[in-house]
Amino acid sequence: MADKLECPVDHGSHSSDQSCPVDHKSRTSWTSVLSGSSSAHPVSPSSLSTEREVSSIPRKDNGNWVYPSEAQFFAAMARKNHNPHAPDMKTIIPIHNAVNERAWSELMKWESGRGGEKCGGVKLVTFKGRPNDLTPKARLMTLLGYSAPFDRHDWVVERCGTRIRYVIDFYTGRGAGPSSNNVSFYLDVRPALDNWEGVKMRAENIWQDWFGSVRSSSTPSQL
Repeated sequence: MADKLECPVDHGSHSSDQSCPVDHKSRTSWTSVLSGSSSAHPVSPSSLSTEREVSSIPRKDNGNWVYPSEAQFFAAMARKNHNPHAPDMKTIIPIHNAVNERAWSELMKWESGRGGEKCGGVKLVTFKGRPNDLTPKARLMTLLGYSAPFDRHDWVVERCGTRIRYVIDFYTGRGAGPSSNNVSFYLDVRPALDNWEGVKMRAENIWQDWFGSVRSSSTPSQL
């Protein structure tokens, strides 16, 4: 069915059987971060897997979003002349999928206790990759000397008829240890401040972080 042919990262505004939601610029961002970390064994494009993994992220129109296969990811980049390397697909696809699962997990922490379960759960409605658009927070952090995110996504979810846009900044680094070459990721997931619901959620989170920690530190320990 057509609703099984997309994933929760916007790969382009066109719709086709090989389209998947991280736009082509975002795909380039991911390959630039992860290329070169694959096996040295040669891999031809024709040998790439066509199998797709079903995500844990619910769609609004039933079912879950589906991630692209190795072959689809490679073909989409090749169509846009992004010079993909077939061996990199073996590394990029599982990390791409795992990072997006983590993004959904972090998003659901914000949604916890807000009543989405009463109407079938929170659903991902739309998504957009915006790797060239720094969020105000990311811009401020770069001015303070921190590295810029290598990618950004905007995800719109629906909770019982209310739509909330979430902003996700993707940062990368290296694993611990002087000899580690493993790529690690940090995700900054938060509601956008473009409507009252997002403002309220952010304010409640700050209140909880501040007064929750004060309350915890002022509670006498039990012996």
